[in-house]
Amino acid sequence: MNKTILITGATSGIGEACAIKFAKEGYSIIITGRRKERLAALKSKLETEYNVSVLLLCFDVQNKEEVFTNINALPKEWQKIDILLNNAGLALGRDNFEDADITDWETMINTNVTGLLYVTKAVLPLLINEKKGHIINIGSTAAKEVYENGNTYCASKYAVDALSKAMRIDLLKHNIKVTAVHPGAVETAFSLVRYKGEQTKASATYEGYKPLAAEDVAETIFYCATLPSHVCINDLVITCTEQASSFYFHKNQ
Repeated sequence: MNKTILITGATSGIGEACAIKFAKEGYSIIITGRRKERLAALKSKLETEYNVSVLLLCFDVQNKEEVFTNINALPKEWQKIDILLNNAGLALGRDNFEDADITDWETMINTNVTGLLYVTKAVLPLLINEKKGHIINIGSTAAKEVYENGNTYCASKYAVDALSKAMRIDLLKHNIKVTAVHPGAVETAFSLVRYKGEQTKASATYEGYKPLAAEDVAETIFYCATLPSHVCINDLVITCTEQASSFYFHKNQ
């Protein structure tokens, strides 16, 4: 029987790479995001190239009503979810605390933390009903060390780290695995979003070393998701070879 994964933030980056990876392996895929056109294009690609079933749900994880309305209205054949991948997230701005835009703070917290909580709370009854399941939360190396001008982004990812640990403890009795995956530098649209479209600054983020690709993280997530039922990776930090932490890189000059 095919397994099903629900992926938030599937329209680009790690989320899109995971949708492709799991589709290649025959999973049924529920893809969610805010950009309906991109979701539709991804749905067509997955169905055409991998001959898998794909359900498209267009909603913003920040919107509680949208989240619960969409999850509660899942067709019966899509209610057996094996894996929830909480991938939706972003960084906005790289400013000193006193100069930061409060709207940026609110968007990061509402997406990275509150949105993760909404989606997990909505999906969890389906996992509990099956007495098994796997929740995978995408954190960051920013969840492990606070760096200059990282303030609220780091705080939001620290929250993901803490929530993942709390979920792991609280959901033991339901036989549900919880894994936090914390990537370092991954060359996606992440930096372009953080720098609000400033391509020069975004590109400079990845100069002088070979960063991770979204596909590298997807392969790692797939590994975590396909271990034997008695094995759970609780916490995993993944970086490129030239990165040791949020602070330490070896860059070619």
